[in-house]
Amino acid sequence: MSRVFNWQLGREMDYPYEDARPAKQIAWVFDLNKCIACQTCSVACKMTWSSGRGQEYMFWNNVETKPYGGYPKAWDLTVLEKIGPGSWKDGVYEGKTIFEAADQRNEKMVGHRPGDEEWNHPNIGEDVIAGGEMPQGAHIVDETHPLWFFYMPRICNHCTHPACLAACPRRAIYKREEDGIVLIDQSRCRGYRECVKGCPYGKSLFRANHEVSEKCIGCYPKIEKGKQTQCVENCIGKIRGQGFVTDPKQGKPNPDNPIDFLVHVRKVALPLYPQFGTGPNVYYIPPIHTPTDFLEQMFGGGVQHAIDTYRNVPQDETLAGLLQLFGSSPEIMETFAVKKKVALGYNRDGKKVAAVPITEPPQLRKSFDRKRDAYRLDVT
Repeated sequence: MSRVFNWQLGREMDYPYEDARPAKQIAWVFDLNKCIACQTCSVACKMTWSSGRGQEYMFWNNVETKPYGGYPKAWDLTVLEKIGPGSWKDGVYEGKTIFEAADQRNEKMVGHRPGDEEWNHPNIGEDVIAGGEMPQGAHIVDETHPLWFFYMPRICNHCTHPACLAACPRRAIYKREEDGIVLIDQSRCRGYRECVKGCPYGKSLFRANHEVSEKCIGCYPKIEKGKQTQCVENCIGKIRGQGFVTDPKQGKPNPDNPIDFLVHVRKVALPLYPQFGTGPNVYYIPPIHTPTDFLEQMFGGGVQHAIDTYRNVPQDETLAGLLQLFGSSPEIMETFAVKKKVALGYNRDGKKVAAVPITEPPQLRKSFDRKRDAYRLDVT
């Protein structure tokens, strides 16, 4: 085992390989306050990448209802149970990662290989409420939600310290130096399914008819052209932002970089289960109406700060403008600015590809449209 620095844990940790970082690291931010579980992202991904035979059960992108949903079933609870309890103190995780909890004589990491029955129900737990039944007349008091659930989209995290890569005995899995995307070389893969067991997020999958493993490829043909991934571009709720995140070990975060601004500057977007130790590069803005203790288990110790920052968006013009840019361009916006209450997004060449007002001005229309000889029910 080598010692590598994991900035999400605030400390060094054990990892089977020496520390290596890509020149740039692709990353995503998902705003969980906006997801409506329409599954458009899942369909867009599946129709593009996993609509063939042997891929019927594969959802490289899926949307789960938390706290009871999970695909494969209970993927997170199974791994959390194996690594044991942990806590956060002053931004440092005090507990074991999947690599540190392993019996080093027999395994590189603790893991779980889901059985067939765990892949049977992609929408298990959908819309199931935590806290009991919804009684007649129930309503919100003081912004508290005694009954709650939220939707959580998931893709491969293209981790900084990938467990799938560390687990593969064939070294068929590699992390691209130019953008940090994690891929499987299927010419080397022999279908041992160690990556399926090793990935704590359940995002490496086995294709039985080809006898190889497959996973989300980050839509790298689009990223190479500076374009957003399929799941980002097709998101109806515009909950997704995509770009490149700065590793604090390699350089100072850039406040003009959309992902850096959300992750490092405002710290409103947090990694999913950072305690696993893989350094995931999909970040989530936590839902503000969910119990904090539940969210801290999922996203770490910065949850309360993230919620407070998100609630303050109406007074934070820069953050409000950046969130408005989500879904406003098919191109990856690598820098942004907010000027005169308009959010501007720029691509890798510095070309402006989006301009969105922070607040949409109201448009008043007459109730009767003479041109169309029709009455309007909505005049604003």
